Amino acid sequence: MYASEADVLNMALFGVTAKQWRDANPDRKGNIRDYATINELICLSNMENINAVLINEQVPQSDRLLKLNQIAIQQMRVLHEVDNRKFLK
Repeated sequence: MYASEADVLNMALFGVTAKQWRDANPDRKGNIRDYATINELICLSNMENINAVLINEQVPQSDRLLKLNQIAIQQMRVLHEVDNRKFLK
């Protein structure tokens, strides 16, 4: 279904493959990850590790995509909440 494991991660986090992003953004150089926020990059790094574990457990790619998407949603919520938190001095 997806050309590479990188596209599984792209779909889980960004909702598009690298090719879909390039086609939608022909004026931008590089790839979708070059335009990611720091929180997206943190989440992506975490998802890469989780995906490796799931691959080792022989979880099918379609199941991994669903699980990684759920994890991405949860992690992005947490990271967004942390960004919005104001700490008392």
